[in-house]
Amino acid sequence: MVGRSCAELIAEAAAAPVDGWGFDWLDGRATEERPPWGYARLSAARMGAARSALDIDTGGGEVLAEVPQPPPLLVATEAWPPNVAVARRTLERLDGRVVQVDPDAGLPFRDAAFDLVTSRHPVHTPWAEIARVLRPGGHYLSQQIGAGTMRELSEAVLGPLPPPATRHTAQAVAAARSAGLDVVRLDRAVLRVEFHDVGAVVWFLRKVVWTVPDFDVERYRPQLERLHARIRAEGVFVAHSRRFLIEADKPAG
Repeated sequence: MVGRSCAELIAEAAAAPVDGWGFDWLDGRATEERPPWGYARLSAARMGAARSALDIDTGGGEVLAEVPQPPPLLVATEAWPPNVAVARRTLERLDGRVVQVDPDAGLPFRDAAFDLVTSRHPVHTPWAEIARVLRPGGHYLSQQIGAGTMRELSEAVLGPLPPPATRHTAQAVAAARSAGLDVVRLDRAVLRVEFHDVGAVVWFLRKVVWTVPDFDVERYRPQLERLHARIRAEGVFVAHSRRFLIEADKPAG
C-alpha cells in the first residue's frame, strides 16, 4: 500500500463489507500463522465418521463448507443475522441446515441429538448445553481463542490493559468437566500476526469486535494514525494470536 495516505487506507477499510467469517479481504495486507494441529483436517475427519453433527457459531459456514464428506444430518447455529444468510448460501451444497439462535438461550435441540459437536472460535462455549445435546459416547471438537489474544493490537488502540480474566485453558477444562465431559486433548499455540497497512488493522477491528469492543474509526483516529506511522517506519505491525484446541467426550455409560 505504498504511496496511499492514512486517510485513504482507513476510508477503504471502513467501507469494506465484513459479513461472514472469511478473511480474504486481508490477502496481501495481513498474515497469521496457522495452528499446528490443523483444525479443518480434524473437523473433516470427525464429520466423515459421524451420523449427526452440530457446528456452533458457524459464522458464514466457511470452515464447515470445507468438509468433503458431511454426515447425513448436518446442522449449524449462528446468532448474527447477516452471517445466517451467508451461511445458508454457503452450506446449501452440503444440505446443511442453519438455525438462527439467541446467544443467551439454550441450544434449540433435543437431548442426545448429535454424536458430534464442533465449534471454531466460539463467542461463548455453552458446556452444559453441549453435554446435553451430545449422545452418550459423543465427541466435542473445538478450536478456541486463548487468553490475551491480539493483546499488542488491543493495547496499541486502548493503552495498557489488565491481565485477561477469561479464555484461559484451565477455565475451559474445568467447565467441560463440570458439565460431565471428559477432556481427551488440549493443545496450545501462540501465532505471529503481521499487519502491513493500517487499512488491514481497521478492517480486522471491525470484524473481530472483541479486540477493541467499542471500536469506531473516528473515536480512535489518532491511534490509527500513530499505527500508520509505525507501520511506515517499521514495515509491519506484529501481534500474536493465541489459540487452543480442546476435545472432550461424553461418557458412554
